[in-house]
Amino acid sequence: MRNFFTSLLATLAALWIFLAGLVVLLLIFFAAVAALGGKSGVAVEPGSYLVFDLTANITDSPPPPDLGGLGGDGDNQTLQLRTVTRALRAAARDDRIAGVYLTGSFDPLGYGTGFAALKEVREALAACRAAGKPVVAYLDFAMTRDLYLASVANDVVLNPYGVVLLPGLSSQPIFFTGALEKFGIGVQVTRVGKYKSFVEPFIRKDMSPENRAQTQKLLDDLWGQVLGDIAASRGLTPRELQGSVDAHGLFNAEQAEDAKLVDRLAYRDEMIAELKRRTGRAGSKEPFKQITLADYAATLPESPARPSAVAADDKTDKIAVVYAEGDIVDGEGDYGEVGGDRFSRLLRALRQDATVKAIVLRVNSPGGSATAAEEIQRELRLARLVKPVVVSMGTVAASGGYWISAYGDKIYAEPTTITGSIGVFGMYFNVQKLAGDLGLTFDVAKTGKFADAFTITRPKTDEELALFQHLVDWIYDQFITKVSEGRHLDRAAVEEIAQGRVWSGTEAKKLGLVDEIGGLGAALKFAAQKARLGGNYRVVEYPRKKELAEVIVDWLKGGRRQEADGRDAFGQLLTQIKQQMRTMRSFNDPRGVYARLPLEVMVK
Repeated sequence: MRNFFTSLLATLAALWIFLAGLVVLLLIFFAAVAALGGKSGVAVEPGSYLVFDLTANITDSPPPPDLGGLGGDGDNQTLQLRTVTRALRAAARDDRIAGVYLTGSFDPLGYGTGFAALKEVREALAACRAAGKPVVAYLDFAMTRDLYLASVANDVVLNPYGVVLLPGLSSQPIFFTGALEKFGIGVQVTRVGKYKSFVEPFIRKDMSPENRAQTQKLLDDLWGQVLGDIAASRGLTPRELQGSVDAHGLFNAEQAEDAKLVDRLAYRDEMIAELKRRTGRAGSKEPFKQITLADYAATLPESPARPSAVAADDKTDKIAVVYAEGDIVDGEGDYGEVGGDRFSRLLRALRQDATVKAIVLRVNSPGGSATAAEEIQRELRLARLVKPVVVSMGTVAASGGYWISAYGDKIYAEPTTITGSIGVFGMYFNVQKLAGDLGLTFDVAKTGKFADAFTITRPKTDEELALFQHLVDWIYDQFITKVSEGRHLDRAAVEEIAQGRVWSGTEAKKLGLVDEIGGLGAALKFAAQKARLGGNYRVVEYPRKKELAEVIVDWLKGGRRQEADGRDAFGQLLTQIKQQMRTMRSFNDPRGVYARLPLEVMVK
């Protein structure tokens, strides 16, 4: 009997290994088909329209390989911002492209598809219009981001039963204090900066007056830019558009047309029939001549170089674009995080690479670990001694994200970039009451007064809090010093504009926190000029895009994946809570000190 069970277990183990191996092979096969299928046959027919599906999530950094929906949500295609803008600008010069067709609706993920990124996309679409290529947008359910981009089109068409949701911007944080009290979890904080509001959701049940004031000012700045851009594109004044927004907020098709948010109403089949006429296929059963933006980008001969595609012996002069996108964390970091060890190692290699003539740091981060931010900034300061270091700020470059930016030779930001937040905090949870309610008790033996200072079994003593506050004060003092040195600002002036306050890119320029208003393209152009490269150089992007096999291995290990925001009310709430809990898990600074934006400045 023992031999029987031994044989049975061995057989089952072998079968499991065989099936696991088979699954891996099938995953690799189908993923390869998904990645390569149809690409070799992609061609641009003369007279085609470039189709830009807005359901894509637009990120700064290169996306991971697409597994064709395996192990992920597959509904949201991820496009890199630079891929989108390069494709649109190339289409403006391409005689084969007759126009651009926008369709769908944005569903942002993480730090993707922010207004700063969309500002650059708008400019690229405007280049198509300026080149005589008509831009047509077809909308069904258009939200603020959709209309912000679509408004630049020559012809904005809305489904007769469609709606435009343009109520203005808002920020509605979740406060956990009541829930923590109910579960018996205590929270203590140390912080510097009256506007450093990250800790508020854990110690208050509403916004502090300071946080409300800074949030309102930030929203007013962002909305002013969005409103002004839409109004200018639609032939309206900002005052006229604001009047319509306040009168309706949610526009049905007729109201949207009357308010000049759209040019006309048409069903989708009518729009497709019109595109067929425009591309010479009127009455045909074939689709109109078209190519997707992603497919078109893949055909471009001068695609941006990935590090994995650059030969080791390539001596061409290069500008390295380093994407710092996501929370700044201690250690290596995961996909979508900025790991202090990993990024400092990368920057050190770029500093020592003689073929890399300049570094452009693209920041889309709310910050995080102060230790990791300093580790990254140290390498940037060293790199700046031997080659230009230029900073391009995306949607958010605040707190730790500003920490790593401060020493750039020049800092570029968009008007809607969220930046500043020069402040520091520490936060300490304890489960004493919860444990007591469960009948759990704790005892301790120690060799020093502060040996158990980091315990979560009791609140911190006054002496312990003073110890942590001293550390927070010191880090804040260092932050102020670094901004003063890096930006060549008087220390008193920095102390005045710091205090953890967030600023829009427009205000940050007035205050001297950034140098120029502009996007990644402007930063690259300046870096080339400062490095005296002329036009003979290659752009390489870091961190490198993961290979297909690496992504599959990560998936098999149960690696993280982004999840789409729920469109329903419960889904949106659940997503917001999960995002904030995910942020809490990234708190791994060894000293427990953080330079980070409020949990999330959720601008909708």
